[in-house]
Amino acid sequence: MEPIIKVKCLKHVYPDKTEVNICGLDFRVMKGERVVILGPNGAGKTTLISHILGLLRPIDGTIEVLGLDPHKDFKTIRKKIGVVFQNVDEQIIGPRVYDDIAFTPRNEDFSKGETDERVKTVAKSLGIEGLLDKIPHYLSGGQKKKVALAGSIVMMPDILVMDEPFDALDPKSKTDMVNLLNRLNEEYGITIIYTTHDINIVPQIADKIYIINNGNIVAAGTPLEVFSNVDIIREANLEPPILIDLFSKLEARGFKVGFPQSIQEAEDTLVDKLQQNPTIKEKKFGIIK
Repeated sequence: MEPIIKVKCLKHVYPDKTEVNICGLDFRVMKGERVVILGPNGAGKTTLISHILGLLRPIDGTIEVLGLDPHKDFKTIRKKIGVVFQNVDEQIIGPRVYDDIAFTPRNEDFSKGETDERVKTVAKSLGIEGLLDKIPHYLSGGQKKKVALAGSIVMMPDILVMDEPFDALDPKSKTDMVNLLNRLNEEYGITIIYTTHDINIVPQIADKIYIINNGNIVAAGTPLEVFSNVDIIREANLEPPILIDLFSKLEARGFKVGFPQSIQEAEDTLVDKLQQNPTIKEKKFGIIK
């Protein structure tokens, strides 16, 4: 199966003469994948997704999205890609939540009935049908994220690009957003590309990870493949997920416990090991017979 996004060694020069090169490993995304782009500030994450969206055009290198040049074929591509920017306040423009979600269908000359059906369907799927008559300005951060997401998927795009979608969300809202996005991916097959600084959440939302460091894509693979290499993560000025860091230290001390991707998996692994070796349980945890 051919990738729906292919990027190879981009070079872009901004108006202030800042030059950004993104080389190293090729960036390739398959249909239906959940892909996370990790890297420190200034690594090139925003430049990469701006090229994918067709907002920038490289002066060198190649980029192909759904078989098209996203900058040259911007009018076609923009109908197939939804996007939620980091600062959703700049993205929400409607006087009411309903108007904001309805913006694209109205501009695509959908009938009033079809627009209304799409807006109510997507609002219900995101659990915000009770907000449709609200003024966006007065919503909470989590609610605004959902409104921006609703507007980005109301046309059921092939690809959804999300820039720091979990930024400033409380733990409950973050969990809700993760579950929601995973459901959209599973039920509708939407390909999702994330940038995020929340590295601990990555195993829950990614099929594939790319790490960018100083303009080079230095690692690519599944969460297990990438996070098992703690050194390359730290070389990119990132900290590995807490669970990976803990279990890699346990491995270094001779405990063969693998690399769990969730709290539940870590709990099951440790309980299993303790049950297999009661001596460890007694010595390390002070359990009295």
